Amino acid sequence: MKRMLACCVVVIAAGCAVPQPYEAPPPSPPSTEAEPGVQTQPGSPPSTVESPQPLPEPVNREPVLSSASRALVSQAQAQVTAKNYAVAASSIERALRIEPANPLLWIELAKVRQAEGNYVQAENMARKAVSMSVQAPKAQAEAWELIAQSYRARGKNLEARQADDKADALLRR
Repeated sequence: MKRMLACCVVVIAAGCAVPQPYEAPPPSPPSTEAEPGVQTQPGSPPSTVESPQPLPEPVNREPVLSSASRALVSQAQAQVTAKNYAVAASSIERALRIEPANPLLWIELAKVRQAEGNYVQAENMARKAVSMSVQAPKAQAEAWELIAQSYRARGKNLEARQADDKADALLRR
């Protein structure tokens, strides 16, 4: 029993031991060599401030249609030619369920709405395409052209001219 009690005391005492405090390594002396790409004058201390680099140009990413969406758009275009606008819109809406964030599909739906004479809806669909194609100037320009056509059809010639100007500016980039 005494041995067991002695072992317990040793174990408890070992658990109460305080670890050694952490000592940080000594700081290294400053380097006298210049970093690559940093030029210094002889006899002057090295400079650690780098000149600011220009921001890269944004990457244009024109959208493309998947093969399924492309087939549905082809169907819709044939249906528009046959003046079957409801079925054409249905085909584009099916493609939108496949690729809801593709601005090209919103442009196609705007074309269907414009063909059926629903110019306000055509403008709304084209505006949605503009908002979804921030890095795609060609798609944005096509959407602005549809907006201009929609304005023109409603007799809003000043707004149509402004929309045409936006489309032209995007194509000149």
